Amino acid sequence: MQRPRVWAFGISRLRALLLELAGEYDERADLRVIARAYDDAVREVDAAGARRPDVILAGGSNAAYLKSRLSVPVVQINPTGFDVMHSLARARRQGQQSVALVSPGETPQEVREFVAAYGLDIVFESYRSAEDADVCVRALRERGVGAVVGPGLIADLAAAAGIDAVFLYSHGSIRQGFETALELAHATRAEAKRRQHIDNLLQHLRDGVVALDADGCVEAINRRLAEALGIDAARAVGKPLGDLVPGLARKLPDADGDVLASIRGVSYLIHRSPLVGEPGEDGTVLTFQESRAVERLDRTLRSKQLTHQFAARYRLDDLIGESASMLRVKTLVRRYAKSDATVLVLGESGTGKEMVAQSIHRLSERREFPFVAINCGAFPEALLESELFGYEEGAFTGARKGGKAGLIEAAHRGTLFLDEIGEMPLPLQSRLLRVLQEREVVRLGSTEPTRVDIRVVAATHRALTERIAAGTFRADLYYRLNILSMALPPLRERADDIMPLAVSLFMQIVQREPRLASQISGREAAMRLLAGVEDVLCAYEWPGNVRELQNVIERIAVDVADTEESGADVKPLAVETMRTIAPELFSFHSNARGKSANAKTLRERSKHVEAEEVRSALEACNGDRDAACRALGISKTTLWRKLSAGRGQTGDGFSE
Repeated sequence: MQRPRVWAFGISRLRALLLELAGEYDERADLRVIARAYDDAVREVDAAGARRPDVILAGGSNAAYLKSRLSVPVVQINPTGFDVMHSLARARRQGQQSVALVSPGETPQEVREFVAAYGLDIVFESYRSAEDADVCVRALRERGVGAVVGPGLIADLAAAAGIDAVFLYSHGSIRQGFETALELAHATRAEAKRRQHIDNLLQHLRDGVVALDADGCVEAINRRLAEALGIDAARAVGKPLGDLVPGLARKLPDADGDVLASIRGVSYLIHRSPLVGEPGEDGTVLTFQESRAVERLDRTLRSKQLTHQFAARYRLDDLIGESASMLRVKTLVRRYAKSDATVLVLGESGTGKEMVAQSIHRLSERREFPFVAINCGAFPEALLESELFGYEEGAFTGARKGGKAGLIEAAHRGTLFLDEIGEMPLPLQSRLLRVLQEREVVRLGSTEPTRVDIRVVAATHRALTERIAAGTFRADLYYRLNILSMALPPLRERADDIMPLAVSLFMQIVQREPRLASQISGREAAMRLLAGVEDVLCAYEWPGNVRELQNVIERIAVDVADTEESGADVKPLAVETMRTIAPELFSFHSNARGKSANAKTLRERSKHVEAEEVRSALEACNGDRDAACRALGISKTTLWRKLSAGRGQTGDGFSE
């Protein structure tokens, strides 16, 4: 470890005594004995710069002078009680009846008491500068004092004035001064190291930090805050913060706590906390956090907490199909995943709209954050509102204590999938539109908006343009959603994908059913099993699309699990067996009958679905059209139009 630097200042007799003892400290200190005093000593220290000493050792008034003008710690050499007694005794032995003890500063009270106790005739004098010392010695000579006891300067002046002089200091007092200086040097270095460590910590903080003393002066400040305030960190220490940054005081918290304030055009969250010190010396610590950083941290924490709760399971590889229409869909998925724009996915129920949405999410930059899905048609309006937007405590009867974040907040930094967006009630459409425009959400019962960073994917099997014409869907929301769009083909329009899909669905069941795993050894066995009903599967129109196909495959799996065949013994499934398992595949919905109508557009399919809903409502109301209109929330004109559209589209003898 580097030895502490100690500079000992002394002239004449003190310098000689310092040099006599300096060799004893060579191994413990980098010691310099310098023949300088007062201003000359100050200039010597200032000129040293970074090589200045850790501590200074000096005697008499020179030590007091250096203490008042240097920031370096100064140790004053003090004569011991033995030094005083010994020096006075020497003066008396020299035959002088009149003796003066001259001290730098006031004579210590214990010395006066010692002299009085022994009945000694001693004159006490003091001085504070070289000029004082000269005047003091001249005055003593005029009074007839025969001997003077004092530090080196006094002894030299007395000798020059023809007075007997006794040097006050001894080897013991010099050694004591050296030891004190070394202890102080080690303590100073330890404190400097601790301060350097604290300063390093401050400099590495992301936030701005300043420590103030009880008077509001800067004790420590990191560069981040100094730069934000436009001040020099090195020159700020010791100065009032209010003087360094005029007008800042009125923006700070009055008491311990937080306040949001703008400083030089940047918004900060400023926190005040006490800095406990000695009684009456308590200070303050102020931290400055950029509000944008706080928002980013809050959003990141919210997202990370919900990532595992809301995760996308499906990938693009899970979309089975090599038909031209499916290849087009996969191309669009990859393309749209690179963008952050809202996507509208159109398609009949069961065509895989959510799988597409999850695939887009998994390929996007948001893949590490939540994928949150909600079916807008599965909740009553009041419940859907609270689920989407969340609520504050006490917002309504039964509201959870502490409130609850909505699914929009849960999707922060991730993807929000709004399935069946066409079923969303009109009042909620207005609120959703604001979320898409402003990227902020307001919980029920709150007036404070919460910033959200979400990517929206919406899906519908409805013809939204018709719902706009009917007044049940907002046109502005439609245009906000329909930025990027894709239409998923129904299964009947990609017959070449039916068998690959069927085999893939069957193998998924095999993987989770131990009984089937022992019978179906692999994809070849599954293909061999389903080959017997390939014509039946491919001829059916599949109005329920992939979801319906999945249900049929589940039934086949249950039937196969009860057979004794396994491995190479697995035979193609018989058509008659299939007729028992899924009789609907042989009904009037078959493709053999419907080939001429299999090229329906999405709008035509939506009309058909709406017509089916109207017919169901009429049947439920026993043919009462007024009651059906009230139940559906439509006018009689709209009811007749939908009935006519459904009758013209289906061609299946449908009537109201």
